[in-house]
Amino acid sequence: MLQTSALNAHYGDSHVLRGVDLELPAGTALGLLGRNGMGKTTLIRTLMGYVPATQGRVQWDGRDVTGSPPERMARLGIGYVPEGRGIFGNLSVRENLVMAARAGVDGQRAWTLDRVLATFPRLSERLSHGGQQLSGGEQQMLAIGRALMTNPRLLVLDEATEGLAPLIVAEIWRVIGEIRATGISTLIVDRNYRAVLAHTDRAVVLEKGLVVTAADSATLAQDPDALARWLGV
Repeated sequence: MLQTSALNAHYGDSHVLRGVDLELPAGTALGLLGRNGMGKTTLIRTLMGYVPATQGRVQWDGRDVTGSPPERMARLGIGYVPEGRGIFGNLSVRENLVMAARAGVDGQRAWTLDRVLATFPRLSERLSHGGQQLSGGEQQMLAIGRALMTNPRLLVLDEATEGLAPLIVAEIWRVIGEIRATGISTLIVDRNYRAVLAHTDRAVVLEKGLVVTAADSATLAQDPDALARWLGV
């Protein structure tokens, strides 16, 4: 469904992505791992059209979408939960969710307001609260729920549990597992590599913008040498 070929990206004179190749088949979950500053968020932002690719290609369903703006990538069926959440603090929980509601590319509306609220019961208790009134965990739930309201084919999660309390982290991973079970493809970045490997089919590890290993998640989880070398654990 999603594929990159020899993808490069720069921030000014800084060469951040260096020939990244990856594949994400429909209905699968891919983990993106690496130490801080190795290019994970840049890769996601390049896929989404926020950072221009300086070389290489991004393909979606076999079509070249390199350089497409974020709004086109969203219309193609990608739901994006950015690092920092990006919710609208001056809108209520209900408004944050409803403003994103639309049918998927197949015309279906599997994810409705009622379904999102059933998935995140805490949000249903705070529908009239402003986004800025929510805790960090509630804001993350809202960001994920808002992405689901677009009925995506692929859900991209960048640092979904960063800075959250352990109980909230467990709840977020539970929901990610439920989302994966519905058949929505997922691309997950998170510092908790064990949780990422437990919730994905395959994983790609970046080191200074290069793919240094790509393997089945279960296999990588049982390879302490690779984990120590590339993730420092």
